[in-house]
Amino acid sequence: MKKAIVFLSLLGLAVSACNNAAPAPENSDAAVAAESKSSDFIPSKAEVDSVSYLVGVNFGSFIKGYNFGDDLNYSQIVKGIKDFVAAEGDFRSPDFASQFKYDPQSMNNAFNSYLEKRQKYTIAVNKEEGEKFLAENASKDSVQVAESGLQYKIVAAGNDVKPGPKDTVWVRYKGTLLDGTVFDQTVEGADSVRLTLDRVIKGWQEGMQLVGEGGKIELYVPSDLGYGDRGAGSIAPGSTLIFDIELTRVGKVEEKSEESK
Repeated sequence: MKKAIVFLSLLGLAVSACNNAAPAPENSDAAVAAESKSSDFIPSKAEVDSVSYLVGVNFGSFIKGYNFGDDLNYSQIVKGIKDFVAAEGDFRSPDFASQFKYDPQSMNNAFNSYLEKRQKYTIAVNKEEGEKFLAENASKDSVQVAESGLQYKIVAAGNDVKPGPKDTVWVRYKGTLLDGTVFDQTVEGADSVRLTLDRVIKGWQEGMQLVGEGGKIELYVPSDLGYGDRGAGSIAPGSTLIFDIELTRVGKVEEKSEESK
């Protein structure tokens, strides 16, 4: 889980907006512009709405970056923005934050504490769903359960050539979450991809040794044999994963040694 320095991050959004403002042209037009009164600038409603929306998108990038959604109170977000804008003084000043309920360090601590609690909850929920799925899946006649907890189904056995724990394999595959979402797959119709078994998740390391070259296997991977509590990309922490794999070729360690001579 990434730690956040929330107060400085929000200041960064504001400073970025200020720094990106176009400088006044250094010519006679600038002198004319300097004589203009603030009342001369009367933006249209459409302009105000557009800029307001862009400001929202800017803050939205921060919110989405931490995978927030319906678990936030957006009315409080708006209140926080209004309070920040209405506060007196230079927002870049070290004393600026003293006007708020929390100092910067307390803000960061509260934010990170929330993220940690949320991640623990997400892990617990995902593991519970995974355990339920695996318990039901294990009762199917075609599914076998290894001592490690890995579940698998041999779709096509292939030949007698099976990879070892350090061998290279060429595969076509599709990885899905329990809800059917595809998080990774090889391009349909493209060549198989090359992987080395001692550099993949434990579920693959074990499962690929159970099928022969030319065979197909389905792997049902508990989180501790997958990406664990850290997750990866669109794979949430604690997730049980399903892989459909076709093993097209096996490259034995001794073959690689011969090729390197």
